[in-house]
Amino acid sequence: MRAELAARYLRGEGLEIGAFNLPLEMPPGARVRYVDRMSSEDLRREYPEWAEQPLPRIAVVDDGEKLGTIAPASQDFIVANHFLEHTEDPIGTIANHLSKLRPGGVLFYAVPDKRYTFDFRRQLTTIEHMVRDHEEGPERSRREHYDEWSLLSIEDGEIRELPEFEQQALERARQLEAANASIHTHVWTQATFLQLVLHCQEDSEEGFEIEALVQNGIELVAVLRKRGEWPAPLETATLATLQDHVAELEAEVGKREAELRAVKSSPSWQLTRPLRVAKERLSRGR
Repeated sequence: MRAELAARYLRGEGLEIGAFNLPLEMPPGARVRYVDRMSSEDLRREYPEWAEQPLPRIAVVDDGEKLGTIAPASQDFIVANHFLEHTEDPIGTIANHLSKLRPGGVLFYAVPDKRYTFDFRRQLTTIEHMVRDHEEGPERSRREHYDEWSLLSIEDGEIRELPEFEQQALERARQLEAANASIHTHVWTQATFLQLVLHCQEDSEEGFEIEALVQNGIELVAVLRKRGEWPAPLETATLATLQDHVAELEAEVGKREAELRAVKSSPSWQLTRPLRVAKERLSRGR
């Protein structure tokens, strides 16, 4: 779904914020620079478990919410997948990203649907809450977010049942707050994320249209286009290149499906099947 929407809407020169180890598959005709809060080397030191994994080269070290080093109206697109939920002021972030786009430019966002993640116990973030954070400053609710994250995003049921769990969770919240750790500050479903987008659309000085808002597994993908003159239509040669790109992706999917069939037909897969069934039953029982 991401690749399909990217092929349909992304072209020209743009940015991807916080791609880490999962950069968006860029279609032909889209040239991207990667933005993060620290350099590639610092990211590897910060997350040693990913040190050996391929990471895109960070071209712009900047605050992804503000993009202070990026000139206004200078980008054809901005991609930020699984980034908005980490921002303290999503309304301000969307407005700021719009200001960096040329007329007709595109914002490409993916956010987790809280129902299908470790955030499932948390209360939905209301539009009223986000408006207050935007107008009064996110400091007013920062502690509340860290507390909620620490108390409700732990998956292990046995840990949650311990008498000392709440005290330890709040202590952990203070440590995370002091370190300014990145957490899921806000949580949405498709309906509540649409409320946020519609509020931003109504309140926007720049103005934008909603090109797409779709459920994609555990996430929601939104494509927003800044008002103004749209880019020129794709040339026939570019369309042919896109068709070749789609064919390559379909071939890759076929290859992966064949590999999966081979694994499932192997003796080791058959021998371990009872263990997988037992694990699934235990998970449902919890």
